[in-house]
Amino acid sequence: MRTIQLLAVLFLLASCKGKWEKTQPSVGKITESVYASGIIKARHQYQVFSRVNGLIVNIPVTEGDTVRKGDPIVIIRNETAKLNTENAAIAADYNSVKANADKLNELRVNIDLARIKLNNDSLTQTRQRRLWEQRIGSQQQLEQAELAYKNSLTAYDVAVFKYNDLQKQLNFAAKQSGKNLEISHTQNDDYTVRSDIDGKVYSIVPKNGEMVTTQSPIAVIGDAGNYYLELQADEYDIARIRLGQKVYVTLDSYRGQVFEAVVEKIYPMMNEKSRSFTVDAHFTAAPPVVYPNLTLEANIEIQTKEHALTIPRSYLLAEDEVMLENKERKKVVTGVKDYQQVEIVSGLTASDVIIKPAP
Repeated sequence: MRTIQLLAVLFLLASCKGKWEKTQPSVGKITESVYASGIIKARHQYQVFSRVNGLIVNIPVTEGDTVRKGDPIVIIRNETAKLNTENAAIAADYNSVKANADKLNELRVNIDLARIKLNNDSLTQTRQRRLWEQRIGSQQQLEQAELAYKNSLTAYDVAVFKYNDLQKQLNFAAKQSGKNLEISHTQNDDYTVRSDIDGKVYSIVPKNGEMVTTQSPIAVIGDAGNYYLELQADEYDIARIRLGQKVYVTLDSYRGQVFEAVVEKIYPMMNEKSRSFTVDAHFTAAPPVVYPNLTLEANIEIQTKEHALTIPRSYLLAEDEVMLENKERKKVVTGVKDYQQVEIVSGLTASDVIIKPAP
C-alpha cells in the first residue's frame, strides 16, 4: 500500500515538473509607455454663456454653421433694455454742453457787464482819488467811489465763478450722461450673445421661446477642423511625461487603427478628485474625420530601446528575480518595461533558460 502511495506522489511530482514553462531571453525592440484616457476637443473650444437671464426670441445659427467673431448666436428679448437705452440717449442729449450753450452765454454776458462796470468804477475811483489829493471834492465821495469799485470787483469775481461752476457742472453732467448711455448700450448688447472667435458651432442647447440663465451654457463653439487631444494621466506616471513625446491613440470610431500624436502641454495642477493631470497633445497623423468629445485611449511613449535583452514580465519574481532551469533563484536588474515584456539590464544572458513560476 505504501509503495502505491509513493508511486502516486512521484507521478504527481513528475507531472508538475513537466508543466513548468520555459523560455530564454531574446533581443528585440521594447517600448515603455504610460496609459492615458481622454477626449478630442476643438482648438479654442469653449462653452457660450449669456450675461443676462431672459427669453430667447431668435437663434440665427444652427449646429455645424461656421461663424465669425462677433456674429450673433442667440438673441434674447430686451424691450426694457431698449427703453433704458432710449432714456439714456435723451438724458445725454439734454445734458450735453451744446444743449446748454444758452445758459453759458447768459453767464458770459453777465461777466462782460460786470467787467465794464468794474472798469468804469476803477476809473471813477482813480479820478476821485486824484481830486481828493488836490483838495477837490469830499472824503465821502472818495469812500463811495472806493466802495463802488470793491463791489464791482466782487460782482465780477462772482460772475466768473458762476460761469466756471456752471461749465464744470455741465461738463460733468454731459460726461456722466455719456457714460450712462455707453453702459446702457453695453447692457443692451448683452441681450445678443455673440461668438468670441472665428470657428464652428458644435452645439446649441436651448430652443426658440425657452428661457436662458447666466448659469447654463447656451452653445459650444470651437475652431473648425483644428482639433487636439485632452488626456488624463495618472499622478503615478506624470513625472515621466515630457513635451514632445509620441502618443499612440485609439478611438472607438476607428477600431483597429492607431493614430500618432505628440505631447504639447502638461498642466501643472493635479485634479484632486481623480488624482490625475491634464495633458494636451496634437495629431501628427489624424483620422480623416473627428468630432469634439470623441473618447479615446492613448499610450504615451516614455522611451524605446531597439536591441534590448527581454523576457516576459510573467517570468519575474518579486520584480528583481527569476528562476533558472535548475530551480535556482537569481537576482536581475530590470530596465524598460511594457505591458508584456521587461528589459534585463544585467543578471541573464541570451543563452540562459528560465522557468515561469507556478501560479
